[in-house]
Amino acid sequence: NGGLVNPAAEIGRVARRHGVLFLLDACQSVGQLPLDVNEIGCDLLSATGRKYLRGPRGTGFLFVRSGVVLQLDPPMLDLHAATWTGPDEYTVRGDARRFENWEGNVAGKLALGVAADYALTLGLPVIWQRIHRLAGLLREGLSALSGVNVRDIGRLQCGIVTFTIEGRAPEYIQKSLAAQGINVTTSSIFGTRLDMTARGLAMVVRASLHYYNSEDEVVRFCDAIRELSPGSTNR
Repeated sequence: NGGLVNPAAEIGRVARRHGVLFLLDACQSVGQLPLDVNEIGCDLLSATGRKYLRGPRGTGFLFVRSGVVLQLDPPMLDLHAATWTGPDEYTVRGDARRFENWEGNVAGKLALGVAADYALTLGLPVIWQRIHRLAGLLREGLSALSGVNVRDIGRLQCGIVTFTIEGRAPEYIQKSLAAQGINVTTSSIFGTRLDMTARGLAMVVRASLHYYNSEDEVVRFCDAIRELSPGSTNR
């Protein structure tokens, strides 16, 4: 719900030291920054296709480390996840595909593969460098505006930039920007209650930058926010 990049590798070291199974939700990270499951030390990693990977909605993937896959039971079984070996017997697959369903969106899977290949061709280090730079420029520009509060936390921050404007509801900001052809979303306490309760927030505006955005768009975004901020002559 914000710009924070969690210290996943540090968590992984703690988990390995204590023999704790480590499942990492990397939906916002895959396609945005380089990931190495061995460096992170996670046993499982899940991701969606529709976010920074730029794949189709309704797709995603799950990585399961081979050393733990046989310890985990799928939530359901069908002819793909297991083989029916007798009237009262079945054998579950020994790999991560035990978690797949027989019915699947083949076109979506192919498109997800194309999106992954595209990102790898561009290079995740290059993508991450571009996103990180643009997000830094946006945070800097927003922080300079009167009445605008950047809400991102953490030592390392990603391409998701969150903010609020004094006296302006996040929903109003979103609609005002949409009228100008600028797309943002809002993140509310209903999806991130622990964090937002701790920080005294109910909702924030969330802008997500990608490598295809430009410096000029960052300037245009800040200009649009300036017009919505306290003290603007157009307020």
